[in-house]
Amino acid sequence: MVNYRRIYLKGGTYFITLTLRNRKSDLLVRRIDILRDAVRDARRRRPFDLPAVVVMPEHMHLLIRLPMEDDDHSARIRDIKSGFVKGLRATGEAIRLNRRGEADVWQARYWEHCIRDEPDYAAHVDYIHYNPVKHGLVALAKDWPWSSFRRYVERGDLPLDWAGGVEALRVGGDD
Repeated sequence: MVNYRRIYLKGGTYFITLTLRNRKSDLLVRRIDILRDAVRDARRRRPFDLPAVVVMPEHMHLLIRLPMEDDDHSARIRDIKSGFVKGLRATGEAIRLNRRGEADVWQARYWEHCIRDEPDYAAHVDYIHYNPVKHGLVALAKDWPWSSFRRYVERGDLPLDWAGGVEALRVGGDD
C-alpha cells in the first residue's frame, strides 16, 4: 500500500480535488443543492475560507484557507464527503455500497496541494476557473454556473470574457 504523506500547515491554503468513484456521473451538478449544504455545514463545524471553487459533474476543485491555529484539512474534506452522502440518503437517492458496506460515492482519497506563494495561488485560481473550459463543457468560464468565477468578476479581479490560458493547464489534480 502507498504511504500517503500530506502536508499539514496551520493557517495553510490548499488546492483540493474531490472526485466521485463513478467518473461518468453527473451527481455533483445534479444534486448541487445537497453539495452546497454539505460544504456550508462543514464550514460551520470547522471554519475555513473558500476563495475559489468549481463543481464539475463528477469532481470538484476547492481552494481552502484554514484558520491560523488549525491545520486539519482532512477533517473538512471528510465532513464535506460524509455530509454529501448523508444528504443523498435523506432524499432517497440510490447509493451503492462497497465491500465493507460503506457508501461508494467518493473516491477513497483526495488530491491536495499546499499553496506555496502568490504565483502558485493565482495559477490554481486560474486552473479552477478554467476547468469547465478545459473539459469542453463551456466556451468561456463565465458560462459555467457552478464556479466562483463570477465572484472574481464582481470584485473586479477578472474580466467577464476571461477564459484562462495555457498556464492554467499545468497545475491541478488528477482530472
